[in-house]
Amino acid sequence: MSDTNQIQDEWNEMVEQMNEAVAESVEQNMEAQSAFMQSWSDAFDNSVPEEDVLEEGIEGYNNAYEVWMDAANQMFEKTTDAAEGEDVDATEFRDIWLQSANEAFKEVMSTSAFASANGQLVETMMEMQQEVDEVTQDTIAQMGLPTQGDIEEVGERIVELERRQHAVEEKLDRILDAIEE
Repeated sequence: MSDTNQIQDEWNEMVEQMNEAVAESVEQNMEAQSAFMQSWSDAFDNSVPEEDVLEEGIEGYNNAYEVWMDAANQMFEKTTDAAEGEDVDATEFRDIWLQSANEAFKEVMSTSAFASANGQLVETMMEMQQEVDEVTQDTIAQMGLPTQGDIEEVGERIVELERRQHAVEEKLDRILDAIEE
C-alpha cells in the first residue's frame, strides 16, 4: 500500500471516529436536554407559575439554548479545522459538549422557576410516598399483621404501664419505709 493510500485511510478513519463521536455526543446531549425539559415540565403538573417566575425560567432556558448553539458552533469550527488538516483530538469534542452541558444546566437550574418546579416535584413525591404508606398499612392490616399504628399503640401502652409500675413501686417504698420506722 502506498503512503498516500495509507494517509488517506488514516484520515478517513480519523474523520469517521470524529463523526461518530460528534453524533454520539449530540445524541446524548439532546436526549439529556429532552429528558431534563420533560421532567421539568412534568413537575409543573398543569400549574402555571407566577409571571416573573415564568419569565425567569424562559430566560434561563434561552440562555441554555445559547450555550448549546455556541457549542454547536465550536464543534463546527473544530470539524472545519480537522478537515483543513489541523491536529484535533477527539476528546476536544467531548469536552466541548460536557462543558456546554454543565453551563446550560447551570443556566436553567439557577432560576427560581427551576426551584419552584423542584419544590412541586418534591411535594408530589412526598404525597405519593404518603399514599404508598397508606396502601401498605391497609394491606398489612388485611393480612392480619400488626400495622405501624398498632405497634405505636402497644408502645404507648407499655410506656404508660411502666409509668404506673414506677409510681406503684415508689408508693410501696414509702409504705415499707414508714413500717420500718
